[in-house]
Amino acid sequence: MKARTICIAVALFSLGLTSAVAGEKPWTEVRSPHFRVLTNGGASDGRKVLGEFEQLRFVFANRFPSARLQSGAPLLIFAAADAETARKLDPAGWKLMGGNMAGDDRPGWEKQFALIRLDTFGGDGAKEVVYHEYAHTILHLNSHWLPLWLDEGTAEFYGYTRFENHKIYLGAPTGRIRILRSRAPDPIERIIGITQRSPEFSTEFFYAESWALVHFLIYGPGMDSGKKLDQFFALLQQRVGQKKAFEQVFGDPAKLDKALVSYVLQPTFATTVMKNSPLIDDNSFTSRSLSVAETEAELGGYRLWVHGFSDARPLIDQALKDDPKLGLAHENMGFLDFADGKDAEAANEFTQAASLDGNLYLSLFYKTMLSPLPTSSSVAGMNAFGAAMGKVLQLNPDFAPAYVQLARLALRENDLGSALAVSRKAEELEPSRAGYHVLTGQILLRMGKGADAADSARYVAERWFGPDHDEAVELWNSVPVAQRSGDPITEMPLKDTQAAAGKIKSIVCGDPDHGLTLVLDHDGQSQTFHSKRGFETGYSDTLWFGGDHFTLCHHLEGLRAVVRYRAPADSAYPGEVAEVEIRDDLPQPLKQAMAAAKP
Repeated sequence: MKARTICIAVALFSLGLTSAVAGEKPWTEVRSPHFRVLTNGGASDGRKVLGEFEQLRFVFANRFPSARLQSGAPLLIFAAADAETARKLDPAGWKLMGGNMAGDDRPGWEKQFALIRLDTFGGDGAKEVVYHEYAHTILHLNSHWLPLWLDEGTAEFYGYTRFENHKIYLGAPTGRIRILRSRAPDPIERIIGITQRSPEFSTEFFYAESWALVHFLIYGPGMDSGKKLDQFFALLQQRVGQKKAFEQVFGDPAKLDKALVSYVLQPTFATTVMKNSPLIDDNSFTSRSLSVAETEAELGGYRLWVHGFSDARPLIDQALKDDPKLGLAHENMGFLDFADGKDAEAANEFTQAASLDGNLYLSLFYKTMLSPLPTSSSVAGMNAFGAAMGKVLQLNPDFAPAYVQLARLALRENDLGSALAVSRKAEELEPSRAGYHVLTGQILLRMGKGADAADSARYVAERWFGPDHDEAVELWNSVPVAQRSGDPITEMPLKDTQAAAGKIKSIVCGDPDHGLTLVLDHDGQSQTFHSKRGFETGYSDTLWFGGDHFTLCHHLEGLRAVVRYRAPADSAYPGEVAEVEIRDDLPQPLKQAMAAAKP
């Protein structure tokens, strides 16, 4: 469940500045064994970029031989020739960075994008942010949960990997080293305890000291060249609490504080030198020139995925005019229609896309989810739904949302064993998604394994915050008291708020008087809420269109929600929304659901 702040004036509407890229020369596509780059520079530039990405992937394969390196969300790299190309490609990102965007990364659940400027590729700041985020991808593919310092510190460590003269240098100092040396790092116990709700989170100094602690735990005295850090990581994945695991491997954190301070102040830092993989040959990477329509569709897709909808539409419209049979253009138009709440139009576009290009698994997934099949009560309909999800997984075996849907199908058929098996598969593919752990716990509870369900609930509640935590507490409270063990876990509501729960009856965005208006239905009684200001929102990770396409404006009617609000001084005015949590409840077994529906 992703928690984020919704700003009514900005996030609920697309206000990007349209800057036409349509009509420019076709871009070049270069492919390596594991990556794909699109560039308006030369093919040789694309090969150089992919060569470094392949070498970085080789580093992870060498450093962590058993690690998963393939995500269900494929990475597409845009190598812009210059600043003007980067500005046109991502005007909102360019503005956000004050015109100083040497590189950027846009992670997602279904697709991931990286933007690199070729004119700054060899300089500071051009690659670090992209390599940092790629490291996060690998970490999250291989960990159920990581404390913030380890997650950010490790990503920063690998983000500054250097490639020079056929050698790879690991451990180069972070670009934040001057900030780090401006004052002593915090005590280690404080660093490892920082969470998303800590005031230090997202500060430059926190990133710097997290890098320093990771570097120290790899190269510091007595650290056995990182083997102890590997032991610590393994204990975390075995669900050992962070404090206990740290003390077990490294000892008392307080006794390491002075050593860390001295380590930070040393004039140079140790590095690991590796030879480039001899199996990676830039010259073997294939290249081709995209058509004009393909170029427009790809550039529009980037803008679509960064939610620059008004920037994306002219490009995608033009792509369809230039090539009405281009599957990717229809898929992107489907996502634009979906974002506007035009589900019938979106379904039509996804259907065309899947028909034109049999490799577009997202079109097949969305086409199916927008059809009657997910709620069909007939044997033929449920079989067709299962077959469609199976086809999606043939095209992309790492696409976890399809496994979630298969788990829900098995629950409707009351096949709890199969539901648990495919839920655990989704959890294996995306172990860092808290909601997948909760899904498994919910299935275990339905199987009568309350103690195991309570363990899943506690695991999430003790490590995640906000809506993820609250959803886990809800699961915990559903377990019979006799089957729970340990201290109770409770919600952590926002200060000075009240809560209301019910099914969403309607949502209206953009009301000139109230901003957002949300109506809940609780046992036949309606309750209305408004918000003109920003507020937090979250949703179950299992929500089929979540992650990349969630909006409060569409597709939520009938889902259960928990609204936290602040009562106004004027009791005649409805409550001001402080947080909205969308729940994706499990379906009931078909026979039970049909019996409940009878008058």
